[in-house]
Formats: sequence, structure tokens, C-alpha cells
Amino acid sequence: MAYSLGVTNLDPLRNKLLFERFLNPGRVTMPDIDLDYPDDRRHEMIEYTVQKYGSEQVAQIITFGTLGARAAVRDVGRALDIPQPEVDRLARMIPNIPGKPMPLAEAVADIPDLKAAYEGEAHIRNLLETAMKVEGVTRHASTHAAGVIIGDKPLVEYLPLHRPTKGGGSGGTGDDLIGVTTQFDMETCESIGLLKVDFLGLSTLTIMRKACNLIEQHDGVKYTLDTIPYLHDNADAAGQRKLDEAFAMLGRGEVVGVFQLEGGGMRRTVMELKPKRFEHIIAVISLYRPGPMEQIPHYIARMYGQEKITYHHPALEPILAETFGIIVYQEQIMQIASELFGYELGEADLMRRAVSKKKKEALMEHKQRFIERGPERGVSADIAEMIFDDIEFFARYGFNKAHAADYAVITCQTAYLKCHYPIEYMTALLTVEQHNTEKIGLLVAECRRMGIEVAPPDINASARDFTIEAGPDGKRCIRFGLEAIKNVGGGPVETILQARGDRPFTDLDDFCRRVDLRQVQRRALECLIKVGALEQFGNRVQLLAVIERMLGFSASIHRARDVGQMSLFGEATGVHLNAEDSLLSNLPEVEAPNQREVLNWEKELVGVYVTAHPLDSVMSEIPDVVTHYATQVTESDNGKIATMVGVVTYVRPHVTKSGKAMAFATIEDLTGPVEVVIFPRAWESTRDLWVADTPVLVRGKLDVKDGIPKILCDSATTEIKVNGAAAGFASLPDLEPPDWFSEPDDNGDDAPQVYDDAPEPPPEASQLAEAAAPYTPEPAAAPPPEAFERPADACRMLVVFRRTGDPARDKRRLKRIHGLLTRYPGADRFSLIVEDEGRRVRVDFPNHTTHYCAELASELGSLLGAEAVQVVDG
Repeated sequence: MAYSLGVTNLDPLRNKLLFERFLNPGRVTMPDIDLDYPDDRRHEMIEYTVQKYGSEQVAQIITFGTLGARAAVRDVGRALDIPQPEVDRLARMIPNIPGKPMPLAEAVADIPDLKAAYEGEAHIRNLLETAMKVEGVTRHASTHAAGVIIGDKPLVEYLPLHRPTKGGGSGGTGDDLIGVTTQFDMETCESIGLLKVDFLGLSTLTIMRKACNLIEQHDGVKYTLDTIPYLHDNADAAGQRKLDEAFAMLGRGEVVGVFQLEGGGMRRTVMELKPKRFEHIIAVISLYRPGPMEQIPHYIARMYGQEKITYHHPALEPILAETFGIIVYQEQIMQIASELFGYELGEADLMRRAVSKKKKEALMEHKQRFIERGPERGVSADIAEMIFDDIEFFARYGFNKAHAADYAVITCQTAYLKCHYPIEYMTALLTVEQHNTEKIGLLVAECRRMGIEVAPPDINASARDFTIEAGPDGKRCIRFGLEAIKNVGGGPVETILQARGDRPFTDLDDFCRRVDLRQVQRRALECLIKVGALEQFGNRVQLLAVIERMLGFSASIHRARDVGQMSLFGEATGVHLNAEDSLLSNLPEVEAPNQREVLNWEKELVGVYVTAHPLDSVMSEIPDVVTHYATQVTESDNGKIATMVGVVTYVRPHVTKSGKAMAFATIEDLTGPVEVVIFPRAWESTRDLWVADTPVLVRGKLDVKDGIPKILCDSATTEIKVNGAAAGFASLPDLEPPDWFSEPDDNGDDAPQVYDDAPEPPPEASQLAEAAAPYTPEPAAAPPPEAFERPADACRMLVVFRRTGDPARDKRRLKRIHGLLTRYPGADRFSLIVEDEGRRVRVDFPNHTTHYCAELASELGSLLGAEAVQVVDG
């Protein structure tokens, strides 16, 4: 229906989308379509809705904010007059993982520190018990971010209305036209038959529109959302090659700015998956959520033939073949019920909903129907029960394929634009995110990694937004927009641009004469100076020293113009400076600001180091090394092993109660600062590295329990090289590899660089092919982390690597395995057991060591399977 009306261009037949998932006779609720619009035009749709149906028949939807565990503790603590620092300390002990709130009673039972405080002090027990009683109580009313209710007659005839306390809604200009919200929540409004429509603002669509405009302007190619390629089926040979290049870019992990794939976990997933087609993106978007995430390794292994694809019954193969035998989509559950057990598709949808909500009676009813109907249709009762058990598990997490496919289109299209029109796409991204200083830092770093220069703000070259301009050497670059500078804003920028017109400012006097600085104001002018926008007129400290003179001179000029005090030649006569008294010639003799001060100004006001970055020398290595960036760490990352790279900005040595030296430090990466806790063992071995302005690579465990991200340093180094440390992309030592290992990667890169100090290959490693003797180890498998026990003495890890038949992929996986092993420093040895067509060949690394620990065993286990990691005496 949506396809036939042009609401979506996604072909439902090609993508096996079921109409009954949208609407069927058994469904008593209205069908739900999420409508995504460019976020800067969403208000136009709301304006249209009000104009079409009338203001009395349209309202936004109220939402009720309830007291969570932390908020309850803080509110009760305030009421009981308990000191704020103590209340905050207790509140921070309560985990605050988005989407997984922990009830206060559960937190008191499970969090040792909170439990001790509860049991040890009467006033804290009173506080927490009172907070438990008010937890979940409605605290305030607000407005739903996207939902709008539309009625066939004035809504006051159906439900009470509420006028928001702050005038309009929370969503911008369009929302203000409505001015009222329902007093019933969303579920109640739908239950009485009112139509709910979601008007969602999606910034990615704005980015794509701006990128397409820039592509047309600079490259002469016209794209729309309908014509940006994403399907191999619809492309000629050249188009297919371009799509292959875009998918190869995703496989390399170059996903900054790509819709849905930007997170660190998703980046690692697509690097493992190496997607080749649109359908792979649909699957990864559906799988990368709590629950089905555990199926991702199986999906990848089956995709590359490393794991056998099995089906409980042959009739499942046509339904599950596209996802390699794994149930991923809700539509697959419906098809299984329909084709194997005789359900009507409408019935199958009701079954899916009942199972997903874990209604016990419905579960038993449908399970019995499977067992009874199965034998009638060639499915034994035992197999029917197994299939139902799979459905019961997956139905809780199964994703709506129509939703995933629509989003996958945008994912592939943004990847295509970034791959083939990088400067236009990054310019659009920077423009849309220009008021998000944290994101700007990440995007500018990505531009530099891609070899795109981002030029600093310039009063004579910058426009309101980020723009593309040709450099002196003819190479295009991106110019910073003036509105991206903090505290400047649209009004001052418009004043400056109108005064500049198409004629650049010649000097400081000319700037002050033509721009009415009364409208720009001191704060905005100071920020422009600090980021270097006026640096062509003098160094930043000089200009800051004469800022009052600039404001006074400009005000005098423009006051004179306002009252018509003009000379015969058209200039204001009340104020005039001769050459000796000009602002430019009288700049004070002061020292230029030091580099660190300039960088701090730039970081504060535009979110990024513009003129230079302390990490510039290692910028090309960072994406392959880093697992987490400072501003992207959330409470869900608590306890994860991370590798971060940043510049040391603060170090404070500390002595523990036992007299051991340790330290607290702060490093600042491309996005922001993060605190580092360096315990005695790590401090002893890394003390000399912690010098201000020094780039360091830190590896350790993330601690986000109190809401403030910290990394508990396990190791640190100033050698920030791919083969030296992190994220699993270290190069292999200089072995004598077979032909398949030395071939170029799929992306055309040369064979990897080897270590400078690579050892001579040992005898048992000198041949990986015909001459090598088979090797069959017989040790016990490594225990899981929760049952982990390290051998007392040094040991040897044997890591079994099974070849896939894809040389380029095997090479990448070997590099990653070796990187994981070498980034854990220690005295343990390791060997790779290369398995190919039933033969095993052992490869030793006599000059490289590792440290066998729970984290390493877990990471290797998740990559290769727990049975692939084996331990023997050293």
C-alpha cells in the first residue's frame, strides 16, 4: 500500500515484505507508518496537517515523565535535607544503562557499596526506603517527540486537552502551530480509535539533500533520494563497480557519517561481515540489537562457509536461506507459521505478537497447534516443537524487515555518497552538525584521515555554513562556516556577510567601517578573533587587546550614518582616522599567543583543533587503533576493554594507603577528554610517558559506573602504530607465507608491512604448505572468563585458525588474531594452528609473547569460538 502510494520506493515483492504484517483482518489497531522527513523541514508537514484538518482537530501527544531510581533518590534527599554531595554519591552508585533501568530495590540488593550504605546508616536506609516508595510516580508532563493525533472532528469531543506550560511544543516551529497536547497518553488515544501519525525529523535526510545539492553544483551530477544507487540488480557494470567500492569502504570500517553504522560495535561488526550487497546491510541492522546480537558471529561464519547451515526441516530453506538459516525478521516467523503449519498470514501475525509478549496461555496454545498441525503437513511433532522453540526465542527480538530494509537503503546510499563524493558529503555532514561541537571534532578528524583539508574560519572566505573552495594548488578543501563558531550565532553572521557582499574586507579599519559591530557585539567578535577568523589583520592577542577600540570606532561610524552625518563623498564625517591613527597601524606590540593557548581557544569555540592537532602525527593510525572515543562512551560500555588514544593534558601523582605510587591523568582525544586511572603496577612501568601534550595510547577497562567515563589503565605507550598495539590490526611477523597470504587485499591495498624487527622464521614455521608436518594438539580448551584460572607458570597458547578459502579474508583475520595476542604484554608464548582441508600446520613465534588472561581468552573466543583457544605448558 505504501509502495503503491509512493510513500516508500522500497519494492515489497523483491524484498519479501508481507502485507499482513502491516494490516490484516485480525488486527484491531490502525496500521503504523513512521514518516521520516528532513529535520529542517519537519515543521512544514505539521503546518500542512493543521491547515488541512484544522487546528481544533490536531494535537500533539502528552508523555509523562516518571521518577527513575536516581531521580527518586535525589528528590527524596532534597526533601529530607540530606547534604547534596552525599545524595549524589548514592545516586551515582545506581546503574543508569539506557533501555535497561535497574529498580532501586534491585540496586540495593546487587550493588555492594549501596547495600553497605543502606545497612550501615539509618538516615541512608530511610532515604532509600522512601525513594523506593516514590519510584515510578509521575513527575512531570512533556510532549511526545514525533506523535500527532488527528481527529475527524474537534478533539475536545473525544478527550481532554492540555496546553503546554511553555507555550508550544518541543519540536520547533511546526509544533508551535498546534499549541495543545492530549491529556491521554499515546496508548489511550489509540485505544479509543484516534489516528496517531508520527512525523519524525531525520537529520540524515537533510545531510543527503545538502550533499546532492553540492554534487550538482560542483560535479554537474543530479541525484535525489530515488536515484542514489544502492542495488546491484539495477546497475550496469560501471555502476556495480561503484557499489562494490562503497561496500568495500564499509568493510574497511570507514563508517563515520554513514547512517546506522557509526557506533564502535557496529563498525567492528561490518568489518567482520564485509558486506557485499544490500541484503547484508538489512540483516546487520536487524541483528545488531540486544538479544539477536549473539547470532552475529554465526551469521558471519555461515556467510563465509566457516559454519555449516542447517535447517530443522527442508521446507525452512526457502524462508531462511537469505539469512543463512537464522531467524532474523518477523516476516520469517509469519512465513514459517503459514507455510509449515497452515496459519493464515493474519493469524501468523497475531501468533508472532502473542509470542513476542510472552503470554503464557497463548504460548501453550500455539505450541500445541504446531505439534498437532505439523504431522498433517509433513513436519514431525518433535521437529515442530524444535521449530516453535526457535520462534519463541527469536520472536522476542525479531525485527520488522520493512523497517530495517528502508533504513538499509539510506545506509547504502550514504555510503555511496561518502565513497564517491567525499568532499561534498563531508561538507554537508559538517553543515548539519555544525552546532554539535563534539561531533564536529570527530568529523574533522575523519576529513583529515580521508586527505580532505578543513580550512579555518576566515572573515573574507567563510560563509554561514561549511563550503567547498579551491585551494592555491587547485585542490579542493572545506572551509569552516562562521555559524559553527560558538557564541556567534545567525544574527552576527548575517550582519557580517551582508556588509562583506562580494567585496572582501581590506584591513581592520575597513572591517570596522563596513560592519556595524553594535549588532555583532563584543562576545561574538571576541570568539571570531580567538578562532583566527580575523588573523589576516593581526595576531589574535593584538586584536583582543584593541577590541574595545574596534567596537567604539565602529559604533561611532554607524551612529553618524544613522543620523545622516555624511560628507559629499558619501562617508561618515563625524569620525575619521588618518593613516597614523588607524586601528591597524596602532596595534600594540605584544607576543603572539603560544600554540597551546590557540589550540585551547579553537577546541572550546569550534569543538576541534583547527590550525593543528596534537594527534596530527598519528592521525592516520588512529581509526585502526582506537576502539572507543571519549564522547561516545556510555554506561553500557562499563567493564569493556578499550583502547584509546589522546594527548596528555593533566597528571596528578598519588600515593595509596599502602604507600605505593599511582596517578590520575586526563587525556584528550579527537572528541573530548577522558580520565585515566593509573594503578601502581601500570604507573611503575609507564611513569615517564605521562608528559603534557604527549600523544599516548592507553589500554584498559572502562569504568562508567558513576556516569563519568574513566579508563583504568592496564598499559600505555607512545608508540601509536597499527602493528604496535591495538584493535586487532597488527601486521604479521616476517614468516614465509604461502601465495594466498601475500596477495593484495580486496580493496587493492598492497601486502601488509612487516615488523622492522621481524624474527627469522623458525624451522617449524618456515613452511605453511606442502612440506609442513601435520600437528594435532591435545590440550584442554581455555575456560570461559567467568571460570578463568591462569596457570601458575608461563604457558603457551595454541590458537586454531581455520582457513575459509578466501585468501584476502584469511590474511585479514590472521592479522587481527596476531594483533590481539601481541597487544597483551607478558611472558607467555603462542602458536597458530592453521587448519586447511583436514590438515593442521603449527606456526611458532619465538620472538613474540603475550599474556594469557580472561579478557584475551574472551576476545579470541568471540572471534574464533572458545574451542579454538587452547593452553599447554610453556
